[in-house]
Amino acid sequence: MKILVLALSLAMQAALLAHAESSVPTPTGIGIKDYPWQALAGEKNEALERKGDRKRGERLFALCRSCHLPSTGGRPDGSIPQLAGQHSSVLIKQMADIRVGVRHNPTMYPFAAVLNDPQDLADLAAYLEGLCIPREHEQYEAHDAVQQVATGRELYERACRVCHGPRGEGSRHKLYPAIAGQHYNYLLRQMTAIRDGKRPTADPEMVRVISGYNDDQLLAISAYQASLVMPGKMCRARTPVTKE
Repeated sequence: MKILVLALSLAMQAALLAHAESSVPTPTGIGIKDYPWQALAGEKNEALERKGDRKRGERLFALCRSCHLPSTGGRPDGSIPQLAGQHSSVLIKQMADIRVGVRHNPTMYPFAAVLNDPQDLADLAAYLEGLCIPREHEQYEAHDAVQQVATGRELYERACRVCHGPRGEGSRHKLYPAIAGQHYNYLLRQMTAIRDGKRPTADPEMVRVISGYNDDQLLAISAYQASLVMPGKMCRARTPVTKE
């Protein structure tokens, strides 16, 4: 039975991807100033008000496994984010934005579009939020990593901590994402996109703060952010196996 369910899920994913480019809505004339980042009425607000069913959300995650992986750990190259432990409000907002086309993501759109209603969004987000954050995520490990993390910490404490918190925990109620445990490359890619005006649904305050940073500074901030650990949210460290 499990094999049949998996086969059907993979077949559905293949069919969805085949039509991704032709079906994804493309926003026209939408800019950061035109779109209040927390003001998407309708589906998003309704999903935020509903109580998510984690068991049902786990079943819905079958649609996401091929990209985000069974562990929900995403991909270290920055193309796919780590999802476990993320605030349900943040997840709901991003899925809703993608579904209506104000966040342009042709890869994810066909999967998000299959979700039926606000309850599906609430259920999937509740499941993901309840998972511990894997410790096995990509961090900046170049020869100058120590210096970059130190520089990034200074920049983070100056402008990022007030929203994302001292440990990168974000805020569930304010829709600020948790960044601890996220892949370095994903953090860098998203901050660069926000700075360059390619994320029209980004928080205007973050756009203002990040607009003055150069590439080296964004690299340093990402290096520090990827080093953060959230108490009580991270998965337990693996105990090394010792041979007797």
